[in-house]
Amino acid sequence: MKSEHTETPVTVLGLGRMGSALAGALLAAGHPTTVWNRTPGKADALVARGALRADTVADAVTASDLLVVCVLDHAAVTALLQPVAGQLAGRTLVNLTSGSPEQARETAAWAAGHGIAYLDGGIMTTPEGVGLPTSMILYSGSPEALAAHRGTLAVLGDPIDLGADAGLASLYDAGLLGLMWSVFGGWLHATALVGADGVAAGTFTPVALRWLTTVGGFLDRYAGQIDAGHYPGDDATIDVQLAAVEHLLHAGRERGVDGRLPEFHRELMAKAVAEGNGGDSYARLVDAFRRP
Repeated sequence: MKSEHTETPVTVLGLGRMGSALAGALLAAGHPTTVWNRTPGKADALVARGALRADTVADAVTASDLLVVCVLDHAAVTALLQPVAGQLAGRTLVNLTSGSPEQARETAAWAAGHGIAYLDGGIMTTPEGVGLPTSMILYSGSPEALAAHRGTLAVLGDPIDLGADAGLASLYDAGLLGLMWSVFGGWLHATALVGADGVAAGTFTPVALRWLTTVGGFLDRYAGQIDAGHYPGDDATIDVQLAAVEHLLHAGRERGVDGRLPEFHRELMAKAVAEGNGGDSYARLVDAFRRP
């Protein structure tokens, strides 16, 4: 018995590493998959696996009611789709191209003006992770489109519905990448610090990962404080943490480790203490990042 997924044709526009991974996951799940790329040769491997090659964007668009586009940027999306806007009417466009929330909202407005159901997406994995149920793909835009195609989109990764505002997937994507780089930076600094005393990264990292689980619990607690605008220092206050960061900076100086990252945290904490908020929780520092 065929699954419902095999009955849903999909077109994928753009066959870079990510676009090829998306098309490959759809093929693996049994979807009739039409592919197009500006350089036709990039479709060869997918065609060998059973994909249908479209010679033009117009041919690709008319091949399926569900279209996934993953190209360089939103300018490329516009250049591809504007000439075929009339043929897109009545279809669903899933834009997995990286961009800003403003660009996503602009594209959503353009799509609505042409009778196109629109979803904007953020792929929270590398190409190797596409198709795994543990990988998140963020979606925002038409609730009806997501409900209609959730089963198909789920073969690409776990679909996370962020709501009707088409800009939210791109906004979350940007914020989550910033979080990732901050974690990477903190881990690299810590690895350099302990490595100066001969501790291997492979020895330190399992302990670091266990610590991050604890840190995740603090994030959950602090989220409620931020939403309430109330920062009770009932765990570890800013003034206590300001004293603790000095130990980190001292250890780094003794080992010749670049201290700019913890120095930035010390600056934020010192400012909060100077403003009379030293008895608050660390979550109070969100104000340092907000627009005055």
